[in-house]
Amino acid sequence: MDVVSLLLLLDIAETGSITAGAERSAITVSAASQRVSRLERQAGQPLLVRLPRGVKLTEAGELLVARAAAVRRELREADAELAALRSLETGTVRLGSFPTASASLLSDALVTLRRERPGITVQVRSALRTELLSMLRSGELDLALMWSYEWTDAADWVVPVRRLMTDNTVLLVPDSWHRSRFRLAELADQHWIVRGDDHPSVEALLRSCQRAGFTPEIAYRAHDYQEVAAMVAAGIGIAMTPSLAVERVAHDLRTLPLPAADQVPARSIELLAPSRRELAPAAALLAEHLARAADARHQR
Repeated sequence: MDVVSLLLLLDIAETGSITAGAERSAITVSAASQRVSRLERQAGQPLLVRLPRGVKLTEAGELLVARAAAVRRELREADAELAALRSLETGTVRLGSFPTASASLLSDALVTLRRERPGITVQVRSALRTELLSMLRSGELDLALMWSYEWTDAADWVVPVRRLMTDNTVLLVPDSWHRSRFRLAELADQHWIVRGDDHPSVEALLRSCQRAGFTPEIAYRAHDYQEVAAMVAAGIGIAMTPSLAVERVAHDLRTLPLPAADQVPARSIELLAPSRRELAPAAALLAEHLARAADARHQR
């Protein structure tokens, strides 16, 4: 039984005739009669008793009309909910992210989004890049904040919704270092703190040092950037990190820029979505807020 025919039967019951019901359903009387006949064949019994003036429901007709009324209520509620989504009164976005972006760029964006659109829910999954790509592909995520370096493999089934910012690479050194700028070649005799588990920031360090003419002496492999900072503060060595990762360094540490002449790689922060999938209104709004947060950081 199709919904259109059920709603037509409801209109006929409420108006008292096939003619009036057809007019309310915006179809011809002939088409309405054919639909009722088809519905009666599907039901295996009459649904209407044709009277000289109008129609009367049979017991089977009353049963179906009651169901049709429930269907109409559900459809009207669905219309109202869709309207709320379009107007951004409600909505849920499933977002993938990674820790350094979540603690900086994303947190800034969520503050303004929740203030302006409190009915929108953002569900965040923090994971490694490969896991985020997998969840995008499977449909578990609507969007994902991603980093990439110039050598990072691209997935051809995702598209950048927004390129948000360039996350420059900086030196993390003890506060006791008084100079504010170094060429990388001057640091050839230093020990280095790096992220473990083949973290992409290690590749950035190795490429940069190779270009500067030396191989870095790695003294410690840390689990996260908090541990990296702790080891630098302890005097174990220095580090090269993305700037977002060490925004809020302790008072006994400093971040120093690296000169452009050293050609140290920076990572790009992008918002990605599966290709051939249109963004829902709430997801598009979140993308706009992330872009605003990135612009605000650039202006600081």
